[in-house]
Amino acid sequence: MRIEEDIKLDFKDVLFRPKRSTLASRKDVNISRDFSFKWSGKSFSGVPIIAANMDGVGTLEMAEAFAEDGNGLTVALTKHYSSEQLINYYKNNGADSVWYSIGVSSKDTEKMSEVLSELKKSVVEPIDKICIDVANGYSQAFLDVLKRVRDENPNMTIMAGNVVTGEMVEELILSGADIVKVGIGPGSVCTTRKMTGVGYPQLSAVIECADAAHGLGAHVCSDGGCTNPGDVAKAFGAGADFVMLGGMLAGHDQSGLEVVEKDGKKFVQFYGMSSDTAMTKHSGGVANYRASEGKTVLVPYRGNIHDTLQDILGGVRSTCTYVGAKRLKELSKRTTFIRVSQQINNVFGAS
Repeated sequence: MRIEEDIKLDFKDVLFRPKRSTLASRKDVNISRDFSFKWSGKSFSGVPIIAANMDGVGTLEMAEAFAEDGNGLTVALTKHYSSEQLINYYKNNGADSVWYSIGVSSKDTEKMSEVLSELKKSVVEPIDKICIDVANGYSQAFLDVLKRVRDENPNMTIMAGNVVTGEMVEELILSGADIVKVGIGPGSVCTTRKMTGVGYPQLSAVIECADAAHGLGAHVCSDGGCTNPGDVAKAFGAGADFVMLGGMLAGHDQSGLEVVEKDGKKFVQFYGMSSDTAMTKHSGGVANYRASEGKTVLVPYRGNIHDTLQDILGGVRSTCTYVGAKRLKELSKRTTFIRVSQQINNVFGAS
């Protein structure tokens, strides 16, 4: 047993230090990024925000809305769509706005092979981005699947995770990942830290993992822990190339879930993908060898996703103006974080 005594930080522990800026307006800030990926050789151009592959967030409806938005945002689709639904989407909409999600089960990889085989009959490049997603990215089974998927799909961009330490980021990259997903336990409906005692404060995790990935010419995606646009900006400031959002995008028309009324107010259900709700819905219940590591909540109904996206993107642009970053690419270079004991004045209630 050993204890690391250096302090690890979360988004709530810091604020940006403002710096002199020549930017006259938020509209002068370019929040798109251009990336070339290490293994696939593919490129990305757009706003590097990804909707999480969760029920109510990583939906086909969300992907269509993101495509309409025109900013290049993408959606990691939940892995629970049927082959027919996925084939139909790719045929009609292409692959630009979505990541195809799989876990490590043979059922997931077999379904992906089926979808690929069918799409190749009519589409030149049916799927170009894959998200290999597990709660524990430190398992050998996960590495084995990553290596096999890379060997079988050399031209696909692969995002894989989740991990929170630099040495495992390097292992995943050397095993074929173009982007490593960073985050264990920070999500709003994740109870992994409560149930297992495992985790890592997200800001420090992103800083350390980004340093490891960039040293190998690869990228990281900060997954979880963002509660407001300022947190999204902090993730980018810490070195994240992409930021994945779950709870911040929940509760909208594009959730694909029923809007319910309670005490005269409208709500939409939101739950972790390791929760009782998700496992009952998709697997018939919680297996007798494990415990639920997610919770189920009702979030206020928030209407169309486009208004929320405007708030998020506007907040990131504003951050850039405060620190003098003309492009999102410059934000991490212009970032100085200061540690704080309080961020927000809630004397008139939380906002």
